[in-house]
Amino acid sequence: MSRSSALRGSCALWNRSHLDLRSSETIAQILDRGELEAWRELYQLCRTDQELRSRVLRVVTTVPLPFGHFWLAALANLGEAIDLAMPLPSDREDT
Repeated sequence: MSRSSALRGSCALWNRSHLDLRSSETIAQILDRGELEAWRELYQLCRTDQELRSRVLRVVTTVPLPFGHFWLAALANLGEAIDLAMPLPSDREDT
């Protein structure tokens, strides 16, 4: 898997010594706190890596993220079968 400079240098990885996109925790950090350029590069990697798309989908559907539906739409655009109306984890206790 290609290791891009925007992903490697993302401030989302502040507590990591290296980029490991096999790690769900790393993916969650990038989706939660990554910069737009890091997101773009992650999307580009997902275009050709079905396993990465599956890991991203698993993270989006199990971890509360600020742009979960955005990532569902991005994955659907890449050919994943996605129910865009599926409920996603929420940070809010009152829902």
